[in-house]
Amino acid sequence: MLLNRFATKAVFTIRSRPVAGALSKFHSSTAIDAKVAVLGAAGGIGQPLSLLCKLSPEVDELSCYDILGTPGVAADLSHIPTKSTTTGSLPSPVSWPPTHDKGLADTLDGADVVVIPAGVPRKPGMTRDDLFNTNASIVQKLVEGCAKFCPEAMIAIISNPVNSTVPIAAEVLKKAGVYNKQKLVGVTTLDVCRANTFVANSQGMDPRDVDVPVIGGHAGITILPLFSRVPGVNFSDEELEKITVRTQFGGDEVVASKAGAGSATLSMAYAGYLFTENLLKALRGEEVTQCAFVESKLTDAQYFASPVRFGKNGVEEILPLGELSAYEKAWFDKMMPELKAQIQKGVDFVCEK
Repeated sequence: MLLNRFATKAVFTIRSRPVAGALSKFHSSTAIDAKVAVLGAAGGIGQPLSLLCKLSPEVDELSCYDILGTPGVAADLSHIPTKSTTTGSLPSPVSWPPTHDKGLADTLDGADVVVIPAGVPRKPGMTRDDLFNTNASIVQKLVEGCAKFCPEAMIAIISNPVNSTVPIAAEVLKKAGVYNKQKLVGVTTLDVCRANTFVANSQGMDPRDVDVPVIGGHAGITILPLFSRVPGVNFSDEELEKITVRTQFGGDEVVASKAGAGSATLSMAYAGYLFTENLLKALRGEEVTQCAFVESKLTDAQYFASPVRFGKNGVEEILPLGELSAYEKAWFDKMMPELKAQIQKGVDFVCEK
């Protein structure tokens, strides 16, 4: 069973049952402790994401980093009575002789999972591609820190445009000689959450019983929800087109509704938390399947989002796509050139410097 379904179940309860299966050896101080680092923890996504991670029984140490406000965020979170400890760090002041960023080093040291929501948010009229120049540099710098201070950690990229920032992260790690395709993922869980919600609302179903695989990428038409895989749904051609496009451009709906005040922060934080908690369960020995944007050979795109089985080593298996409906195949053919171009843009950003 795909744990994409947990994306709706977790709305109602945060589970605290013991983790099944043998524990993997984490990189933190003991075999049972898990450290999660959130880079961009004081932002619109970072704060609610950090809150949800603080509440998660899977997190033992929560380490927050941002350019402003992080000590206050961490102090606030530390008053919540859960088992996890919380720290917050800022970049080190500029000094001479030059040295590394001790704040980032402290945040990343011993981290098992690094979640990166850092970057500027979308505003009305902006596409994810418009964010590229600013967020590309931010992701590059933070992943350089990961390569230096926690090279074996799982890195989960939320910063948009994910179709480009994941390739940027990969090229940075390759340059540092520490790239492991099993350890780098782009978080596309929000696409699954939206697809599940929209189907449930339109069909009068319980969202806990809906599990829509979403493949491709994480921007516009590169997002392809496979509604044909959902038992019991009945869409007219017009309804199918409408719900597909709404899933693809759900972020635009939020940006417009916030009228310049931000983008999808709360739902993205929730999706990032779901992904992170499931990832920690996998690292501890549970078998977890969830959609993610990873290096893949399913298509001729170097990276592709699809259902992925996670385990103690991170990405364990990329599951086959299976048959697409004629409608889905048409969208697939339409999206592939754009997805490959966005991936290449990320690769070129690092390699052409």
